[in-house]
This record gives sequence, structure tokens and C-alpha cells, in this order.
Amino acid sequence: MATTTAEATKTSSTNVEDKQSQNLRHQEVGHKSLLQSDDLYQYILETSVYPREPESMKELREVTAKHPWNIMTTSADEGQFLNMLIKLVNAKNTMEIGVYTGYSLLATALALPEDGKILAMDVNRENYELGLPIIEKAGVAHKIDFREGPALPVLDQLVADEKNHGTYDFIFVDADKDNYINYHKRLIDLVKVGGVIGYDNTLWNGSVVAPPDAPMRKYVRYYRDFVLELNKALAADPRIEICMLPVGDAITICRRIS
Repeated sequence: MATTTAEATKTSSTNVEDKQSQNLRHQEVGHKSLLQSDDLYQYILETSVYPREPESMKELREVTAKHPWNIMTTSADEGQFLNMLIKLVNAKNTMEIGVYTGYSLLATALALPEDGKILAMDVNRENYELGLPIIEKAGVAHKIDFREGPALPVLDQLVADEKNHGTYDFIFVDADKDNYINYHKRLIDLVKVGGVIGYDNTLWNGSVVAPPDAPMRKYVRYYRDFVLELNKALAADPRIEICMLPVGDAITICRRIS
């Protein structure tokens, strides 16, 4: 059947609108993935991540997706990265600040040896308990020591006892960005020389390079300066080697060298 001029015009207009709609997804600073192509990100997930994702992590990811604050969760590709990183550094004694429903926590727990440990801290136990049945079903709940409440008082107690210095192999931080600097001041004593600290969201939805008048969600704008401050401090810290990876919302890997 021949296509009329009107139909062709409508089709062309629709294609333009689709492309504009896809581009608009990335105009507002606040998009979870830093990739400029949603199709490319989906390709990574479907080709590399989802086929290898443990069933328990898939189940927790799907449960978390229904939660109203699901933007807080660790992305699936970052979960895969954390799981591999734990194995690469042969971590056994670990810490996580900021748990939410436990997706990254489960990724860590699955990677640890049977006698591995995670000190996990979050101000909201209810969110953690949403994922706890899945963590228990996966058989790794015994590795987790969950503490409800702010992390700084716990860290201060740990730092006060020199026996805790240099005892952590790996620490993952995905919590209140306005305290990242305060966390780093304490964690650098607790992680061992050769150990790793991972700070999540260090490109903060791309806002670190956004102009002042860029459309930005309120929480993104509020925490932006704190993330910029952290990035500057990490780059200048002679006690660590760093690598910022654009996985998820970016994670900066810090290896303590002194």
C-alpha cells in the first residue's frame, strides 16, 4: 500500500518526537546511568550483567524496584562490579555504610568466604528488613552484623580502639554525602594498608560538571558541593591511590598505600 504524504509526515514527526523524548531523559541531572544512551546501558545489562546475576540478587533487585525510594539502590552493573572486586582483593573483613534494602550488601556477602564478615550500618532498619528474607534464603545472613543508626558514632568507637586500626579489607560507602569527608577521616585508619574503600555516587548524576542553571533535582543540587569536596580531598590525599570508575553513578576506588 502506498504511503500518503500525510502519513509520511506523521511518521517522520513521530520519529523526531521519539528521539527528542530519549534525549530529554538525560537533560535533567538525576538520571541513574551516566551513559548517554539508554539502549547502550540496556545492552550492558542484558549481555553482561543479567545473565550472570545470582537469582537472589535478581529477586532483591525486583523487590527493591517496587519501593518508592528505589533510586537509592545500587545499580545491577555496580553490584556485579562489587562482587568481583571483593573476590579480587580476597576480602574477608568488610564494612558497608548505607544499606537501603541490601542489594550491594548481598553482592558483598555472596562474594565473601564462609567466615567473612560485614559490619553494615544504616539509619533505617525497615528498608533492610525488606531484603532480609532474601538474604537469609541465600544463606549469607550470618555474615552480616547490622547496626541501625548513624555510622559516625560507631566509627568513632572503632577508631578509639587501636586494635581496630588496619583491620578492614574492604569498605563500601553509599550513604549521606554530606558526611563522606567525615567518614573518610575515620575509615582511613580502619582500612588496612593495601585495603580498599569504595565511595559511591562520586559523579553525582553528572552534576559535578553541570552549569549552575542546569535542571537538577533538589536533593542532587543540595549534595553536589559535598561530592565535589570529597573528590577534591581524595585526589589530594597522599595516603591512597584512587580510580574513579563511571559504573552506575560512578564509584571512586581508594587503595590505602600508607
